[in-house]
Amino acid sequence: MTARILIVEDEMMVAMEMEAIIEDLGFEPIGIAADTQQALELAERQPDVALVDLNLRDGLTGPDIGKHLAKRGIQVVFVTANPRIVYDGVPGALGVCEKPVDDGTIASILAFAIAKREGQNVMPPPGFIPFSSNVASR
Repeated sequence: MTARILIVEDEMMVAMEMEAIIEDLGFEPIGIAADTQQALELAERQPDVALVDLNLRDGLTGPDIGKHLAKRGIQVVFVTANPRIVYDGVPGALGVCEKPVDDGTIASILAFAIAKREGQNVMPPPGFIPFSSNVASR
């Protein structure tokens, strides 16, 4: 079964590029959310992984969205230009990756998140800043 991916990003060009990469990798993008309401609505489709920006159309709501999604069993990875905002971690989330991201970065992040979802003890990919309580120790 193909992993289902939620994109939480308010910059539409960035979101559409991520969506195209996700499709090219063989995953199923379930939608793009630009704010909290859209993210929570799309979460009803039960994504496996969510790629979440921090600053969205409704403000700095990404961390709260990430907490909510993680509580639902969704693997959350923050993808942001401001990773320092969440360096201390967000409960339930795997970690953060700094924008800009390319095809290879998205592929490695998704492979990592899916492996974690399956209970595998895997190392985080290069450029990924893990939240210590949620990943394998180095």
